[in-house]
Amino acid sequence: MLMQIRGVRKSFGDHEVLRDVNMALDRGDVITILGPSGSGKTTFLRCLNFLEQADGGTMELAGDKINLASASKKEIASVRKKTAFVFQNYNLFANKTALENVTLGLTAGRGMDKAKAEAIGRKALEKVGLLERAGYYPAQLSGGQQQRVGIARALALNPEVLLFDEPTSALDPELTGEILSVIKTLASEKMTMVVVTHEMAFARDTSSHIIFMDGGVIVEQGSPKDVIDSPKEARTKAFLARFNA
Repeated sequence: MLMQIRGVRKSFGDHEVLRDVNMALDRGDVITILGPSGSGKTTFLRCLNFLEQADGGTMELAGDKINLASASKKEIASVRKKTAFVFQNYNLFANKTALENVTLGLTAGRGMDKAKAEAIGRKALEKVGLLERAGYYPAQLSGGQQQRVGIARALALNPEVLLFDEPTSALDPELTGEILSVIKTLASEKMTMVVVTHEMAFARDTSSHIIFMDGGVIVEQGSPKDVIDSPKEARTKAFLARFNA
């Protein structure tokens, strides 16, 4: 087991966002998290990378066990070396080229030599089909291209687990396909991923396991066939009905 998450809890003030959320992830798994807005899925994903700090719960990652509520700076840094996050809205630096955006985490974050970082960055951009745009600034790129730079930035870190937070939500429908194609390629190469998305066809075709969340808890989980094609819980059925109407 590459990653085991147990008992994650998170509140914002009096609002309990996550209640006893659990997840297990093997190498090569693609776990897709579905759920309505406000269900807690993005908060859960952010807790896995310490972009939010959980109020309770534990993480076992590549043999290390960490208390999510009281993790030390060293433990957080260790988790971030093994995970990488792809944001909804790209989060690129406007004053840096695509290549500079990809390599910044290596040079500034990990102290890597610039030449070595650039070699890794170029390979990452090539993987997402953007090597010829390495010198372009974000404003010169389409939304889909910017998101591909975001994916390349995550890949350059060589993570054990890649975390995607609704990677197509900020894109026009015609640009969504290019991002899903990149993620599908990564899945075919056995990249371990957790993906928060509303893309049902992607979830059905690419996931090894699906989690449906609502109200801060996991309502139902299982294979795509079980959860999407034959859901057992009424709440899951009601959610999926919106996409089948």
